[in-house]
Amino acid sequence: MLRNAAQRAAHRQLARYATYAPLPDKNCTSITPPYALLMRNLEHARHALKRPLTLAEKILYSHLYDPESALANGLVRGETYLQLRPERVAMQDASAQMALLQFMSAGLDRTAVPSSIHCDHLIQAVEGAKSDLEKSIVSNKEVFDFLESAARKYGIEFWKPGSGIIHQIVLENYAAPGMLMLGTDSHTPNAGGLGMLAIGVGGADAVDAMTGTPWELKAPQVVGIHLTGQLNGWATTKDLILHVAGKLSVRGGTGRILEYFGTGVDSQSCTGLATIANMGAEVGATTSTFPYSANMRAYLSATGRSPVAQAADVAASQGFLSPDEGAEYDEVISIRKNLSELEPTINGPFTPDLATPISQFGRFVKEQGWKDELSASLIGSCTNSSYEDMTRVADLARQAKAAGLTTQVPFLCTPGSEQIRATMERDEVTSTLEDVGAVVLANACGPCIGQWKRDANKDEENAILTSFNRNFKSRNDGNRLTMNFLASPTIVTAMAFSGKLSFNPLTDSIALPSGESFKFQPPAGQDLPTNGFTPGDVSFYPSPTPEPLPDTEVVIKKDSQRLEILEPFTSPFTGSQNLELPPLRILMRVRGKCTTDHISAAGPWLKYKGHLTNISENLLITAVNDEGGDVNVAVDYDTNKGPISDTIPGVAKRLKARNQPWALIVDDNYGEGSAREHAALQPRFYGCAMILARSFARIHETNLKKQGVLPLWFADKSDYSRIGAGDTVETIGLDALLKGNTSDDLIKIKVTPRVGEPFFVTARHTMSADQLKWLQAGSALNYIRSVMTK
Repeated sequence: MLRNAAQRAAHRQLARYATYAPLPDKNCTSITPPYALLMRNLEHARHALKRPLTLAEKILYSHLYDPESALANGLVRGETYLQLRPERVAMQDASAQMALLQFMSAGLDRTAVPSSIHCDHLIQAVEGAKSDLEKSIVSNKEVFDFLESAARKYGIEFWKPGSGIIHQIVLENYAAPGMLMLGTDSHTPNAGGLGMLAIGVGGADAVDAMTGTPWELKAPQVVGIHLTGQLNGWATTKDLILHVAGKLSVRGGTGRILEYFGTGVDSQSCTGLATIANMGAEVGATTSTFPYSANMRAYLSATGRSPVAQAADVAASQGFLSPDEGAEYDEVISIRKNLSELEPTINGPFTPDLATPISQFGRFVKEQGWKDELSASLIGSCTNSSYEDMTRVADLARQAKAAGLTTQVPFLCTPGSEQIRATMERDEVTSTLEDVGAVVLANACGPCIGQWKRDANKDEENAILTSFNRNFKSRNDGNRLTMNFLASPTIVTAMAFSGKLSFNPLTDSIALPSGESFKFQPPAGQDLPTNGFTPGDVSFYPSPTPEPLPDTEVVIKKDSQRLEILEPFTSPFTGSQNLELPPLRILMRVRGKCTTDHISAAGPWLKYKGHLTNISENLLITAVNDEGGDVNVAVDYDTNKGPISDTIPGVAKRLKARNQPWALIVDDNYGEGSAREHAALQPRFYGCAMILARSFARIHETNLKKQGVLPLWFADKSDYSRIGAGDTVETIGLDALLKGNTSDDLIKIKVTPRVGEPFFVTARHTMSADQLKWLQAGSALNYIRSVMTK
């Protein structure tokens, strides 16, 4: 072991940039962006806008569906809607079910863009990698058979269970500088680590790209984040994005792209940048990106994509993969004076933007009155499972083992992909971790998304430390009292040897049985393996660019409880010349933070992702009713027996049975978190026609529009508390809007309370011309289908 600090620092630099052996080059035809075409498209935007462009703008505007005329009338970031042509779609197994069911109804024989399915969400962590994978394949066979048969029929690449997490696989195989892609998961921006725009969407948005329909996005504002210097010691890119989350909050990135620039970008590894981009989702950002760098080139070559790197080099030399000199950002954020001043940060509990520097974290724990105990440490997930992450963690494990230490709490490790797992195993990273007490889980999402069968600490307040990206209540183990604190893999690992929340590995020591004390040295890691990556078990991998097999029967069992053919939603305007919504009953007023986890819980409910009737039974079951403060309680006021209290889905079903359309009143940033479109599908399925919010999260608002639910923003946020359950609301002005008689973004709402006189409130819509067509048709898919059949 290197003991001298100067020696260790030198070793760290040499190790990180050690010579590596690349994988053999793949056929990169389908993953190399058409740079020449994109740059020609961009010239039209330059001619129209006549100003320097940010990198995010270059990528967006080069993918305009009609580049010659799209910007003829100018553009206002944050207002103008863009119609775009994404190059690729990636879907994880939970969200792919509904996306494919919708795509199948379009009647096409193949996808319009290269697409892939990744089996990562349905594998539950119980005992360890081998047995967990085997059990999950058996218990989810029906869903996997459906996904694989649909993939064969439509020419989609199918990554089998065990291949890894969607975002790590995309980074290793598909991502390319300057590309625009969509993914049916909120952490799709992970691929931004390779200097592209990767955007998380719902399944209906993915269907746009898969059917060749223009994909619509309101031109985001662009926030420039200026980085200088280098991270030192214990600080990592995870600490950087945890710090940024603390500055911006969970709403600070909504409607914005985060574009990092400055000399501090060049010093970060490609996978480190991916970590930053991944967690940009936690501040609501549309996506994050970075200018093309030497470390991106090295990563492309190491993962068998030298042809992509060579093409990107040419595009970069022509200025395509970096911002123009003088490009203007809507806001510029500087991260301290220098990255070297950044210290490790811990965020949480229950929200990813509550940031505390590690030097203050022990005091924070004491002030809150929490037990100074850690119940489990978990590393990996799509956010932090790179080779660099794992080798840094292994260095700490070697230090601890040499001192005779093992972890004091359960220590779980999730590799991000089969390629990472196999390379870890070959390079003795896995055995090093297991020697100090780690349990290596399957290459899957596992505990990060609630797929964790945890027997300990049930219904008890306890604290876990993870390198994950999200930490909402009940998310990981189903226990609302589990506090998940987010940190870098190295901090998570070091604290596992102490077992105390107050332990600061930068300054504190651990007492040894001998009476001596042990103090960790800053960890050293390596961004790329010296001997190259090894692919591992290639039977998990798909054949590249498969041709569709149209005679393939898509497997859906009769009377299945896991999969259900989607019936089109009906339009509320069918057969009527009046295009106001019918009178709507208010189901409830939702209090405070209401994420997509609250609206459509994951964990054990993931098995119903392809069955809308069954999964709708979990609608808002962890949401708080503002009238009383109860969880999963609503009241049906329209009964012969007087008000009847029931669960939220119970009341929703009562209203549906009476053909009574309804609405919700919700708080700020409604629908933050995951991209899961079920959070829009389920209320729509039960009859929800409108949601009035103080504000919406971007993806969820779009998902509501796609499914024919009208999302409206209170013009005066205080009106939120004036409308309650059982009240009736009616729109005034929607008819004129849908008939094109007004361009006003305000709609009046008449409120008839259960008790008292009617009154009016004003709401604001954000619907584009096309989105209004979706609403009138009953859903975006209804509208697309009508266009295709003309």
